[in-house]
Amino acid sequence: MTRRSGLFLAILLAYAVGVGLLMFRLLADIDPRYRESAEESLVETAHLLAALVEQHTHDGVVDAEQLRPVFRNLYARGFSARIFDFEKTGVELQALVIDASGRVLFDSIGQREGEDWSLWRDVSAALRGQYRARTTPRIPGDEQSSVMYVSAPVRSDGRIVAVVSVGKPVQSLNQFVAAARRKTLLVGATSVAAFLVLIAILLVWAVRPFGLAADYVRYVRAQRSFSLPRLGRRALGTLGAAYDEMRDALAGRNYVADYVQTLTHELKSPLSAIRGAAELLQEPAMPAPDRARFSANIGRETQRIQELVDRMLELATLETQRRLPRVEPVALVPLLEDCAASARAAGAARGVQVELAVLEPAWVEGEAFLLRRALGNLLANALDFSPEGGRVQLALAPHGRSVDITVRDHGPGIPDYASTKVFEKFYSLARPQGGKRSTGLGLPFVKEIAELHHGRIVLRNAEGGGALATLSLPRIEPPAML
Repeated sequence: MTRRSGLFLAILLAYAVGVGLLMFRLLADIDPRYRESAEESLVETAHLLAALVEQHTHDGVVDAEQLRPVFRNLYARGFSARIFDFEKTGVELQALVIDASGRVLFDSIGQREGEDWSLWRDVSAALRGQYRARTTPRIPGDEQSSVMYVSAPVRSDGRIVAVVSVGKPVQSLNQFVAAARRKTLLVGATSVAAFLVLIAILLVWAVRPFGLAADYVRYVRAQRSFSLPRLGRRALGTLGAAYDEMRDALAGRNYVADYVQTLTHELKSPLSAIRGAAELLQEPAMPAPDRARFSANIGRETQRIQELVDRMLELATLETQRRLPRVEPVALVPLLEDCAASARAAGAARGVQVELAVLEPAWVEGEAFLLRRALGNLLANALDFSPEGGRVQLALAPHGRSVDITVRDHGPGIPDYASTKVFEKFYSLARPQGGKRSTGLGLPFVKEIAELHHGRIVLRNAEGGGALATLSLPRIEPPAML
């Protein structure tokens, strides 16, 4: 073995061992982090169901049958939810109600009723007012059938009379864990391969300078095209891509955990409103107008939760994209005309006029659907903050190599304390009409779309009052007509 080969193998071995240890630590840490995120959500779900069961508990007698039609309808619901690369089509959540002696009174899947669960640590701890969690195989010896359980106490007159236990099959989490592990291993292998190529190049350059010079002379004599800057750009591009992939893998677990924690935090307010309205609706002597009002509150908060979840899924999908999957020339004038027509229909009820001004036609490169969604969000915000009979101005103004799309309203404008927060997730200002807030995900959604199109979005107060949103995008020449 030559000295150069020995040095090359030693460096490669040291790097491979280091990457291997790092990958081992990351792979071992992925599963616990996903389970911690799932456990946090199960805890809140268990306490939510326990609060519902308490509404049907009188004098220490638990009536769990109220949950049976709820879960029957829940399991019968058909839906399709695309979560990253996985499609969810059914509810896997399980719920049990267990009395003070440990006997199962109710099982949402109808398999454990009548069994003695008093020895399970989560149940026994909840009966004592403490907290424990467990993961137990449904089929003994089959780890693939494991279910994660957490429990919450049901109280009546200040004492614990029952326990609600909520379970989630671990298999539903394993698909995300497996995907994260595959991506982590791919990034590790890519980094080793990239490092191998880099070390090979450096060693050849350090040990064989004369050989390189001779090779270059042969290229020149053969009149071959050889561009060192182009080679350097390609090498930097490869290293940059490998770095981006490794960064995504390292941040992946925190990304999912942060999203789960943020979502559960934002769900607390509407869930509390729903629970409060549900408690008040239990009053038998409630007047009919109040009953209708609280029922409407439940419907409104349920719609709010649905909008929040839908917007988060859309935003998460955009945030995981580094580039648009398909780009094409987009004519902005027809796009703005469609958006203005839709906004006029939405503002007609309050007499808000939508005006469109176009200095000259312009084209950009991107995805028309996403651009339409971005402009729709900006126009919806402008309509929400416009007074009765007000005006919203949509304008298109090319500037050399860029084009500005502006949306202006004549509402109260942006308070000073909110000027730096408007693009933060879940931050929203109260609407002048009714004082309600949005999901706070519209402007972050617009920001992600702008960045995917290599543009930017700015929101500031306009001269003369109101707010002015400016979406700037790179301009292209009109495509040649065939």
